[in-house]
Amino acid sequence: MKKHFKAAGLALAAVVMLAGCGGAVKYPNYYTLHLPPPPDPPVPENVHATLAIREFRSPTYLRQGAIVYKTSPEQIGFYNYQRWAVDPREFLTNAVADRLRASGNFSQVKVYDGRPGVDYVLSGRLEELDEVDYEGGVKVRVGISAQMVSVATGATVWTNSVSEVGTVSQRDVRAVVSAMNGTMGQAIEKLLSPAPDPVQLKTN
Repeated sequence: MKKHFKAAGLALAAVVMLAGCGGAVKYPNYYTLHLPPPPDPPVPENVHATLAIREFRSPTYLRQGAIVYKTSPEQIGFYNYQRWAVDPREFLTNAVADRLRASGNFSQVKVYDGRPGVDYVLSGRLEELDEVDYEGGVKVRVGISAQMVSVATGATVWTNSVSEVGTVSQRDVRAVVSAMNGTMGQAIEKLLSPAPDPVQLKTN
């Protein structure tokens, strides 16, 4: 009986070793969004308004780290081994902050930290950052909305929303991320064109 148990144990160990040799561990690939840096801001002249930007919000499915694809308007899928290295909400928040600094319309632009002492607060939402597989070919869609509030009055003084679609050159995740980069840049450009200007807002 002991011989049978010993033989069974050796056979099981051999199967485990063979399975380990044959099945390589698969590690996720990580990607990041990137945009060209904005131009240096102009020298401020009679610019006094300050702005804080809250971290952009998003639907829950965009906060899970995986790159997202949609096979229909109702069905969402996730790439198991293709993930974002940086939260797209954080990337978008910093990109918008950089471009509003470059506009020269504010004496200071910072990411919101809860502290008082700013004139305006901008908040927004990353509505979409998806690969779209159901409208003929592979595309990407980026949707962003934002609004700016006067701290003194609580009134919304500026709002805008955009939705941009980009084409994908070939069917692989690298090409999808590349298309998302370009489409994200276009969406931010349209969202902030023209950039909110406190001087103009006060005169309207």
